[in-house]
Amino acid sequence: MEPLARVGRATVDVLAVLLDSAQPRWGLEIIKATGRPSGTVYPLLDRLERAGWVASSWDDQDRKGARRRLYVLTRDGATEARRICQRAAQRSTLRLPNVRPDLAR
Repeated sequence: MEPLARVGRATVDVLAVLLDSAQPRWGLEIIKATGRPSGTVYPLLDRLERAGWVASSWDDQDRKGARRRLYVLTRDGATEARRICQRAAQRSTLRLPNVRPDLAR
């Protein structure tokens, strides 16, 4: 598994959705859960898969509509995702509100 060169808020959001599910998730589910556009989520999933954080497979169930590509964290990916999401949560709780001094009276 390769380390990620850059971990932005979108990466944290996608990792959190994958961590929250015991089942593989398909791209549109991840898009809806994160509120991120497909142009952000799909390239991110591709990057995570190339780095070994995520594995994907095609959903071959008999159902109407297009096939779905399912994504799941690898064991090592899940370990790193937990660490990244915990660090992001700590950072967001430590941020102080942006208050203008002249309004803080």
